[in-house]
Amino acid sequence: MKTKIFKQNPICRKGDFVLGILSLTTLVLFSVFSSCSTDETQTVAEFTELVMADEFDTDGALNSAIWDYEIGTGENGWGNNELQYYTNRSENVTVQNGILIITAKKESFEGASYTSARIVSKGEQTYGRYEARIRLPYGQGIWPAFWLLGADCGPAVVWPQCGEIDIMEYRGQEPTKIHGSVHGNGYSGVNAITKSYSLLNDRFDTGFHVFGIEWGPEYINFYVDDVLYNQITPADVPGEWVFDHPFKIIINLAVGGSFAGNPNSETVFPQSMLIDYVRVYKQ
Repeated sequence: MKTKIFKQNPICRKGDFVLGILSLTTLVLFSVFSSCSTDETQTVAEFTELVMADEFDTDGALNSAIWDYEIGTGENGWGNNELQYYTNRSENVTVQNGILIITAKKESFEGASYTSARIVSKGEQTYGRYEARIRLPYGQGIWPAFWLLGADCGPAVVWPQCGEIDIMEYRGQEPTKIHGSVHGNGYSGVNAITKSYSLLNDRFDTGFHVFGIEWGPEYINFYVDDVLYNQITPADVPGEWVFDHPFKIIINLAVGGSFAGNPNSETVFPQSMLIDYVRVYKQ
């Protein structure tokens, strides 16, 4: 993959990040700062060949050539003490009017108190640009995510050795903030390498936003809309860099769990995650 090295004086913005703002399809520069006078060097790339796209333009069930469903409660609530039972029912996952709708419902089902859906891509890829345009739900204990998991995860290569890239995670009780993270040996769970991004005068549950990464050898760039807000490299992780092999896409809407906490009396159900498209590019 061809990459390019650029230097520029950073543009300052509130919080703990510096931004040079361009679109996902162009070159983007940024540097984390301790003072705005710092001049940093970052690696960026362009990924322009579209290799997978689901525009959700056929009503009904998911495209079975692209997606599988993951069913059930998983071990220990998918490892996170989550409360939902994932189904493939149309009540929980359906395509309508060009939008994939994943809905979490409060109902008794197969021993669980909530239902929802979790889908995983059949295809896998090493490196590229991954993006999805999503409107998020709202409420204490609501936990939607758009993320990548190492395709080799299983009995032979267990998590977090297989690697995890969280393109977008969100706590429903914090409607202005999302999180982008990586997990590997020595930096997983609460010790993941992570950074948050907050909207100004807006919320993620009131409109669609594009969440994405550009991932190449030895770097992962994180985006919200036209903003590059973080870059993670091997120098940023305290353990092995495990992001050099194929990963699959997962999109899910969890209820409860260690990240978002459990719903409370003010959490309204049903809650839905709306996905306009998912696209994957390579160079």
